[in-house]
Amino acid sequence: MQSSFIVTFIGDDRPGLVEQLSSAIERCGGNWQESRLSQLGGKFAGLVLVSLPEDAGDTLEHTLKGLASSGISVRVTPATTGTVPAAGQRITLAVLGPDRPGIVREISRALAAEQVNVIDMESEVSSAPMSGELLFRADILAEIPQGASREALTDALDGIAEQMTLEIDLGDSSVAR
Repeated sequence: MQSSFIVTFIGDDRPGLVEQLSSAIERCGGNWQESRLSQLGGKFAGLVLVSLPEDAGDTLEHTLKGLASSGISVRVTPATTGTVPAAGQRITLAVLGPDRPGIVREISRALAAEQVNVIDMESEVSSAPMSGELLFRADILAEIPQGASREALTDALDGIAEQMTLEIDLGDSSVAR
């Protein structure tokens, strides 16, 4: 019987870090199923879904904790196998505007108020081509539960966009669940 675990890790960005992790997972009889990995601020961090024999979870955790001597901090968490909530409507949000504190807080607050679940989010701050002004950009994939008010969400996002001088484009996602 197989078990699933989520491996979260962070370490100084360098060649070979992913190879170290994947080799340790393989030595424990694990199979790398799915992952989200990214370089941020000179660090390399990620989430990995691993399946392995049911009795190998402790061995996996011990083996991966051994990577601390090479500068990789790792946590192993059993993946839940509970029921998946009923699918709602997938939406996308594209956010662009002058960078300032509170953008993510305000948008996430509006999403939470309508019970919208964030599925994926990427954001960055970069310099505008002509002015050099710092611009915040985010792409968000989310799910509105069945029966929720898309109009209320649109109104809340429009208010945030006006208050914070942002462009927030709300669209439907063609990504199926």
